[in-house]
Amino acid sequence: MTGMLGHPVAENPIDLMFDAVYAHYGLPWQFWKNDIANSDDLALAIKALRPLGYRGVGITVPYKVAVIPLLDAVDGDVEAIGAANYLTIENGRLIGHNNDGKGVVKAIEKVAPLKDRRVVMLGAGGAGLAMAVELAWAGASHLTLITRREEQGREVAATVTRASGVPADWQPWSGEVAVPAGTTLLMNATHLGCAPELEEVPLVWDTLDPACVVVDVITNPRITPFLATARQRGCPVVDGVEMLVQLAMQIFQQWTGVTPEEEVFQRAVAEALGEG
Repeated sequence: MTGMLGHPVAENPIDLMFDAVYAHYGLPWQFWKNDIANSDDLALAIKALRPLGYRGVGITVPYKVAVIPLLDAVDGDVEAIGAANYLTIENGRLIGHNNDGKGVVKAIEKVAPLKDRRVVMLGAGGAGLAMAVELAWAGASHLTLITRREEQGREVAATVTRASGVPADWQPWSGEVAVPAGTTLLMNATHLGCAPELEEVPLVWDTLDPACVVVDVITNPRITPFLATARQRGCPVVDGVEMLVQLAMQIFQQWTGVTPEEEVFQRAVAEALGEG
């Protein structure tokens, strides 16, 4: 068995995608989404993974940081970033990994190179932290974190610079966000726009350069209100589903030892979203 631990998880299509890919490769595996109400229940769930026979689980919000003390070991990415987005169970040991940012980098670079990009990220939670560090490692020249929580934003900015040497700063999020001049990549790393609420990202759209690459981490819907508006203004866009495919392929290979074809994952996620 494999699965996901987080809250909320209902709208995420990852279970349908993984089950379809398992079936394609003839693997007798299943993927279970588990809505974990609080950190006390998270500790119980982690303890239950070994006796229940799990081979691995994904970790999503809000537990990517809280899960780390519950593990036997973590890889170098988790050590640098301070968050884990999936676990493997190896010889009875729970090992934490983080490829959130790696999936984002692969998805973005299918649309535009990251080298020398000036990045603005809206929100900076567990996934946002990993993405920020990986964007810096991939060649971004500067990052600005815009968050409502100052401590969180400053901490992520400091982690980016410590891990990569790339300069990063924090700006407060108050009301509508004006995009800083010179921004060449804008990412929504919040839950704004997720189904079923489909909330708008409060942005001063006239401050956005039409040449700026616009990225959203939301997976359902594929084209959020944020991306739809950016596309209408002529911006190249990268959706969260593409990120999900890229990171899920890496996790699948880590769990199963099978190197998947991208088309299999693309078809599976399109069907899960009702697109195919």
